Amino acid sequence: MGKLRWGMIGGGEGSQIGPAHRLGAGLDGLFDFTAGALDHRPAEGRAYGQRLGLAADRSYGDWREMLEGERNREDRIDLVTVATPNATHFEITKAFLEAGFHVLCEKPMTMTVEEGEEIVRLAKSTGNICAVNYGYTGYSLVRHMRAMVQRGDLGAIRLVKAEFAHGHHSDAADMDNPRVRWRYDPKQAGVSAQFADCGIHALHMASFVLGQEVEKLSADTVACVAGRELEDDAMVNLRFDGGTVGRLWTSSIALGRQHGLTLQVFGEKGGLRWAQEQPNQLYHMPLGGRLEVIERGEANLSPEADRSTRVTIGHAEGMPLAFANIYSDLSEAIRARKEGREIDPAANLFPKAEDGLRSMAAVFAVAESGKENGVWKDARPPMFR
Repeated sequence: MGKLRWGMIGGGEGSQIGPAHRLGAGLDGLFDFTAGALDHRPAEGRAYGQRLGLAADRSYGDWREMLEGERNREDRIDLVTVATPNATHFEITKAFLEAGFHVLCEKPMTMTVEEGEEIVRLAKSTGNICAVNYGYTGYSLVRHMRAMVQRGDLGAIRLVKAEFAHGHHSDAADMDNPRVRWRYDPKQAGVSAQFADCGIHALHMASFVLGQEVEKLSADTVACVAGRELEDDAMVNLRFDGGTVGRLWTSSIALGRQHGLTLQVFGEKGGLRWAQEQPNQLYHMPLGGRLEVIERGEANLSPEADRSTRVTIGHAEGMPLAFANIYSDLSEAIRARKEGREIDPAANLFPKAEDGLRSMAAVFAVAESGKENGVWKDARPPMFR
């Protein structure tokens, strides 16, 4: 089987996320960039798509035109990535799933829990894949952390500490900067700003590594910059269904922090620490032992880590390669369905619609708990209770 055909909605010229997706999708030669509706301005989107190499008749003016143009083609796309503003994710994802396409949606998958439940039901009823781009779980050593937890290297997990804290929205003078302002506007961002934007990445990574889901949470949320309607800092206490206690801090006003996604896992027999800004090293402290540094690219770490490592040890891997692992997983899943076989378990790690739904339920629980001074809230979607 040759390359799968891939299309993209959003991610146009000047986009922060578009290049990472295009690099990730093309890295392993598994997908061919075939179609796109890349900009909310039709003429600019068509022109940019053609500059990237799309055929004129497959460089579309908007997503509806792309849906109609691809729907009945014999060589239609196999996967579409939705990288548009948050409020449009549900409508576009729903339409493409209903038309029989596999979808990778940027986070958040939806703006409400009810929409998320509809997407989960739709993916199940159509049999189409709906993945959500919690792309940081594509890092090789994050997957190795998961493997170490699952095989019992740390014993029973007692505590997880997750952070996603940066300082890039600290300047009150940015109140009217359109790239910042919308994030704290409930009409555009919904019920949460920083937690819905960054905190859910840390939350999903914690669940991914633990193999546990959050049952309940309590939150202290605050808008530190005067005039913001939504939070720019949140501290969240978590209780997982496997008995693990969680602490999560997310902030956009932590001056001195650049990206700030980190994860620490503490078990009966050892602890782990990983940071996105230094992704090639995983720190392991065994009980009664000495600190070990696990290097990405070492031989025979785990099937999950070995499969997701491309660059030899000592060379940097970054976010686009983590995204590439998500696309590689999706390629395997799509090909397995086409060929009527089981998916390789080491490739079945891409975040799914259920993960997007759980994140949105947590967003609403954090918002409600924050308003009620940290009252514990059920963090599970109604359909999973």
